[in-house]
Amino acid sequence: MGGDDFHKGVKPSTQSLDGSGLRILIVHTRWNQEIVDPLVTGAIASLEQLGVKRDNIVVRDVPGAYELPGAAQKLIRQSQQQSNLVSNIVDDLLNTPKLNDERRGPFDAAICIGVLIKGSTMHFEYIAEAVSQGIMRVGLETGVPTVFGVLTCLTDDQAMQRAGIGRGEDKGHNHGQDWGTAAVEMALLKL
Repeated sequence: MGGDDFHKGVKPSTQSLDGSGLRILIVHTRWNQEIVDPLVTGAIASLEQLGVKRDNIVVRDVPGAYELPGAAQKLIRQSQQQSNLVSNIVDDLLNTPKLNDERRGPFDAAICIGVLIKGSTMHFEYIAEAVSQGIMRVGLETGVPTVFGVLTCLTDDQAMQRAGIGRGEDKGHNHGQDWGTAAVEMALLKL
């Protein structure tokens, strides 16, 4: 393979991705919001293109990246508990099999979106490591696929380029779109 044949990025899935029955959580930061907002918009657009109903996309915000894992875990667990409680009450009242309420059911996947830009201290490294490990742990502990949508960039320009709002002629690519697709693919992952 020659150097001209390499194309950076994820290769599209070979399976058909139908997100019409999914409920997706997006938790994003307000820190660096000018860059975060386009990423959230890109993720939502991607989810909708794959059939996820807008009513089934729940968006919440937190102050900064360090808060992303805790908020995602809390919201995922609340959705799982509410789903079990509502389902059990309905089953008891109607004496029927379990009902699947798409709008109120548990989340099928979560996307944590934020932007970390390196400064002149070690703060960047500590936050990036903690957030990376935390988001991975949320997915493993809750059983809900949790997409790592945190840009870790050395400069403002790098972050803007990865949000599709670059300053130059080439605006870059909005990685939020990739994260939306990854959430649907992971939510549909079956044996």
